[in-house]
Amino acid sequence: MSLDKETILILDFGTQYLQLIARRVRELGVYSRVVSHSISADEVCKLSPRGIILSGSPSSVYHESSFACDPSIFDLNIPTLGICYGMQIMTHVFGGNVIASNNREYGRASISLTDVGKSSVLFANTPSTQNVWMSHGDHVTQIPPDFNLLAESSGSPICAIQHRSKPLYGLQFHPEVVHTDSGLVLFKNFICGICGCQRNWTMHNFAQSAIEQFRNEINNNDVICGLSGGVDSAVVAAILSKAVGSHLKCILVDNGLLRKNEADNVVKMFRNHFDAELLVIDAAEGFLQRLVGVDDPQEKRRRIGHYFIDIFADAAKNFNNAKFLAQGTIYPDIIESGGSLDPNSAKPAATIKLHHNVGGLPDEIQFKLIEPLRELFKDEVRQLGIELGLPAEFVRRHPFPGPGLAVRCLGEVTKEKINKLREADAIVIDEITKAGWYDKISQAFAVLLPVKSVGVMGDSRTYDDTIAIRCVKTDDFMTADWSELPDFLLRKMSTRIINEIQGVNRVVYDVSSKPPATIEWE
Repeated sequence: MSLDKETILILDFGTQYLQLIARRVRELGVYSRVVSHSISADEVCKLSPRGIILSGSPSSVYHESSFACDPSIFDLNIPTLGICYGMQIMTHVFGGNVIASNNREYGRASISLTDVGKSSVLFANTPSTQNVWMSHGDHVTQIPPDFNLLAESSGSPICAIQHRSKPLYGLQFHPEVVHTDSGLVLFKNFICGICGCQRNWTMHNFAQSAIEQFRNEINNNDVICGLSGGVDSAVVAAILSKAVGSHLKCILVDNGLLRKNEADNVVKMFRNHFDAELLVIDAAEGFLQRLVGVDDPQEKRRRIGHYFIDIFADAAKNFNNAKFLAQGTIYPDIIESGGSLDPNSAKPAATIKLHHNVGGLPDEIQFKLIEPLRELFKDEVRQLGIELGLPAEFVRRHPFPGPGLAVRCLGEVTKEKINKLREADAIVIDEITKAGWYDKISQAFAVLLPVKSVGVMGDSRTYDDTIAIRCVKTDDFMTADWSELPDFLLRKMSTRIINEIQGVNRVVYDVSSKPPATIEWE
């Protein structure tokens, strides 16, 4: 993105908290960019960041195979904050000592500020004793020369440090986790008080920059936008509509895996609010044929992603010069697919699941991909949609996965099972809407399990299917907690699903958080 913005670089050492660090920075109105831990000091200088954050890691700094950074970065006079492993790297580089702990420290801890810590800008406006979140198996036993101790705890006698003359700071705990009481204040102190950022990262600025960038990049060519009806693809369409006007060609593929009446509802919403061409393609049979005999969720996503590209390539023949394909890929999609915002990352995050629009794409496609939202979290996408003037019916919609009901139908996908699941899903959405809970929940849906159980209906024995209901609340969709629905609502959904859907005799409610579970079941 060409936006002229203040930037905080986050060096990725493999932490699972990476996305939380990036979010905390953005919540303060400053752009965060994730880069590989192997970035050189010269490359850092070219990016002109206002500050640097070193992330945590599962590695240990004293191992030969551990992740390291260019030590020259510490000589750039750029404010740098090391978090957990980041503090240990700083300690290691400057001659301190890090060893394995006898007992791993994980969870809440209470820290106390030293006299130096109480006067440090990093801890300004925070109490002298405060609760933090620890997650580490190593600890610092000796502060490097030229560093001061800022805070200590019973489990980590050295849990915050500061260089005496350079803008270098280290925290053994995790300020990015909500369980650290003053976490956001610490980030604000670092980003604003130490780095001097003015907080100009807004969705208004992002929108203007994106429109200008894609207007110049696409020029007079056509761009195909795969429209699903979800907020991500709708926001992409809104950006491109403002950028290239009639050169935007939207395609809605009815893959037979959509929610009940989804295709008709999307067409109606789109034509009421967009002045762009919309082509609707019925490809239900083709998708279902490609899923015959497939029960592996990764293979489902691959086959669906590949067939989407085939359909777009064939549809491109209807347009004069369709060189670009726009997708609603967002940051969580990239992270869960094992990717990184930095294409040169030396160690991508673990692959949780392939998203059909990331890891599920063919190696070679005829289009140049356009992904305006790939650096944004879901809440930022919604804010951007409001900024672009999208109505609430687009912006507030619950997410729906690109592979559709295929990844909510566990095991092999068949038309009969999809129809059964589609009806159950419609009941869930209908009841939470009527109860006034739709906007209180971030995502709600039904899952058809490959589990049959014994039941009694009409004095007869049944051996039928099980439906799971999943309702979660989250801000960024990288972490989530299950929604505590009232009893009457759970009872109503269960009763309707069992009574109205032939072949279902049991309904269960998913009370798993993310992590350790994911939001979708596949």
